[in-house]
Amino acid sequence: MPDEKRLWEIRLGVIASQAEAREVAAQIERLLCPDPDHAPPCPIPWSLSVDAEDEMTTDRRAEYDDVVEQYRIESGMSQ
Repeated sequence: MPDEKRLWEIRLGVIASQAEAREVAAQIERLLCPDPDHAPPCPIPWSLSVDAEDEMTTDRRAEYDDVVEQYRIESGMSQ
């Protein structure tokens, strides 16, 4: 059924400082729940986490190889 609700995971990988990554997370939180002072429960159940590269497993980190390569090319960094 197309309208059936189920769990979805939406992944986002960014090259950013810790402060920039936290700001992106805060912006996503505001998109999901624009009124953080509302009475529970939240109309859209959600969860968000922020993990640095060194907190990721090797396999999970590899999922972002294309992002890292794009950053390397666009920033003029050599390998």
